[in-house]
Amino acid sequence: MLRRHLIILKHVVENEPIGILKLADETRIPSHKVRYSLRILEQERLIAASAPGAVTTESTRPFIDQLDQLIDRLVLDVKALKEINIKR
Repeated sequence: MLRRHLIILKHVVENEPIGILKLADETRIPSHKVRYSLRILEQERLIAASAPGAVTTESTRPFIDQLDQLIDRLVLDVKALKEINIKR
């Protein structure tokens, strides 16, 4: 799901303003999933709705600038999770 949100964000950044149908067509993601991703991105204030379609916000660029660090931290967290051995 996170991957889908980032794909949608990438397309908004590169093609703003962009609507749901165009996003669905360009990404080959069903429109109901695009709509959900847009809602999540809007709640995080990374995009905003406008009459012609989704647009970026003042929070988008700082998020993108930090994205590599956030992903690196996520990778470390996942590795730490794998080290937890639960007896089966």
